[in-house]
Amino acid sequence: MLPVRLPAVFSTATRPFRGALVLLLLLLSLTQFSQAQVQLRGVVRDKETKEVLPFASVAVPGTSNGTTTNLEGEFTLVVKSLPVTLLFSELNHVKDTLRVTTDAPLNVTLAEATVVLPEVKVASFPFQLVDRAFRNLQRNYRRTYYGKAFYRQITRIDNEPSELQEVVWNVKSNPARIDGTTLAQGRYAARQAPINLSNFSVYTRKFGLFDPQQDSTTSLALLSPNVEKNYLLELKGIVGEDSTGGVAEIEFETRPEVRYRAQGTVWIDIETNQVVRYRMVQPSFTGSTNNPRQKFENAKLTIEMAFHPGGKASVAPLELMKMDLTTDLTEPGKKPLAINVSSFTFFYDQATTPTRLPYARASLTDRDLDAIRAKAYDPEFWANNPVVKRTPAEDEVIAAFEQKGAFGTMVKKPAPKPGARTN
Repeated sequence: MLPVRLPAVFSTATRPFRGALVLLLLLLSLTQFSQAQVQLRGVVRDKETKEVLPFASVAVPGTSNGTTTNLEGEFTLVVKSLPVTLLFSELNHVKDTLRVTTDAPLNVTLAEATVVLPEVKVASFPFQLVDRAFRNLQRNYRRTYYGKAFYRQITRIDNEPSELQEVVWNVKSNPARIDGTTLAQGRYAARQAPINLSNFSVYTRKFGLFDPQQDSTTSLALLSPNVEKNYLLELKGIVGEDSTGGVAEIEFETRPEVRYRAQGTVWIDIETNQVVRYRMVQPSFTGSTNNPRQKFENAKLTIEMAFHPGGKASVAPLELMKMDLTTDLTEPGKKPLAINVSSFTFFYDQATTPTRLPYARASLTDRDLDAIRAKAYDPEFWANNPVVKRTPAEDEVIAAFEQKGAFGTMVKKPAPKPGARTN
């Protein structure tokens, strides 16, 4: 290797500069050390039952840095330096902070929040809360967030896994819905089955609490001007009520005279009017397959949305979405098949700075597997990525695929037999 010649100003003959050089290098090394990032890991549990708390929020107060626990209550968060204070929160538990001074694994417990039974209030109170939340979404609908979203979908037929998809999108969203996506990476595993859900993610990408494009005079959404006309509401309690307010838990159901059927629960921050969480069951779900002999019967779609704890902000970006479809697939002359499709989407690395990515809105003509196959598979993208970490139950699904000769990018290819030719 050729010797590297230092500029004359740093040569050994210039002794007056030697001390300055040493000092400069020392300062640079100290700066780099101070900027070194630290990865924190841990588990969040219920203080009394010790059960893990999935989808609990973990954040650095006063910053946009945060994450959410997975289905096993586990989290990974990269911080700039130590010590650091972390804020832990979950809708049904009391918020708590923890001062972290080392990178040792954290075992965090949260006490269950008190649900205060509502005082005698006028019957219109829950309607007022829902209306205020709707007006709040109307005012802030144009607020846009840019980030990433991890989507996982598992299909089961008669309780046997038939399909697994994992996708990372670059995502554009607002306080009510996903506004557009572009595929960053995807992978799948599947086995031969009577049906596959080739565009199930469209329900996640199209559903929203509020859509300004809809005719507000005929909208059947809960968050609309027609809530009193279309819904029955009941205030069940106020979670974590204190001097600053609390989160109202409101059950809703469409009125008997409304043909569209839906029921569920919405949680609204009394002080900020922010929708904190939303859960709806739609028993009147309709769908179809490309086989005219096949029909869906007894279909039920469950939708859940949660938003980042916004503090005193009036709105916040999406934190997670869950979709769960149960139905019977019928075909003349054949035994009905029990179908279950479940998915969840976790949003992360969100900011308000626009990007130049070509976000596309969801279309009913989208085909998830076609999009995944069209994108070159990158194993390094998925390696050691805490966001996409599977639970033990999901690892069992992959193992089941391997045992039944499934195909796809997630399934290990069998080793060649001794003496077999390989290309």
